Amino acid sequence: MSHGPSEFLTLDDAAVRGVAGPGGRHAALIEDAFHVLIETPGGGVTVSGDAKARRAARQVVERLAGRIRTGEEVTPTDVRVTIDQVRAGAPQSAPARRGAVAAKTPGQARYLEALERHPLVFGLGPAGTGKTFLAVAHGAELLKAGEVERLVVTRPAVEAGERLGFLPGDLNEKVDPYMAPVWEAMTRILGGDQLRRRRERGEIEVAPIAFMRGRTLSHAFVIVDEAQNTTRLQMKMVLTRLGEGSSMAVTGDPSQVDLVDPLDSGLVHGVSILEGVEGVAVARFATSDVVRHPLVGRIVDAYEADARRP
Repeated sequence: MSHGPSEFLTLDDAAVRGVAGPGGRHAALIEDAFHVLIETPGGGVTVSGDAKARRAARQVVERLAGRIRTGEEVTPTDVRVTIDQVRAGAPQSAPARRGAVAAKTPGQARYLEALERHPLVFGLGPAGTGKTFLAVAHGAELLKAGEVERLVVTRPAVEAGERLGFLPGDLNEKVDPYMAPVWEAMTRILGGDQLRRRRERGEIEVAPIAFMRGRTLSHAFVIVDEAQNTTRLQMKMVLTRLGEGSSMAVTGDPSQVDLVDPLDSGLVHGVSILEGVEGVAVARFATSDVVRHPLVGRIVDAYEADARRP
């Protein structure tokens, strides 16, 4: 089948490999999205198709090549996000990043910018949007740069109906499995050896929200994860722990409250009274910011549509 006229984009070998992807998977995503043909004859990429399709595909190729030139790794998720941006006529996401962490969607870029500029940031949205991972990455970079002395992550212990007191072991043994997603993010960002050393020195602390009571957290970056499951009293308590030289990210999904009384969610209440207060930012993620498997975004949309049915 003919794909129409062609144009050749000159790229270096690294960019060609990144645009094509392992086994040509990246190129296949672009071909399927715009009904074009992507070929790599050497020295660049050939795009064949009608004028409108070629123009869109070329934008995707050029944006991906630009990321590769700056040393960023390109994944299938990056390709899908770039395709969505071009389809929507959205400008290329700024490379908002600290260290090796870069925003993959416009929503993530706004979130990282808010974390840079505000001492208290609420990150709201569905699973898979990177709320916690990016907050952990931001905090880890602050720690490595010496801008804070500690990285503190806390979560309310209400999920799956478990209470920590009924779990076996000492505090670390009780908390570690529950905090597994946080440890996974930290390991990816810091590496296992550095994480272990910093944890032993007390520079990294992960604990249930009840252990924040009565403390003042100075010169720290604090992450309150799964905050939709804090009560109003817990949210007030943890927000008022901020001390000199500290900042905080509060992340959660207001549509996934596991409390007996959902109206008692500290996240929902806190955002309602603090949005607009000086020093407070609210970053809202949409399903278009989901960077897990593309099916996750469609699953979230389906559940939201069901929830709206009378």
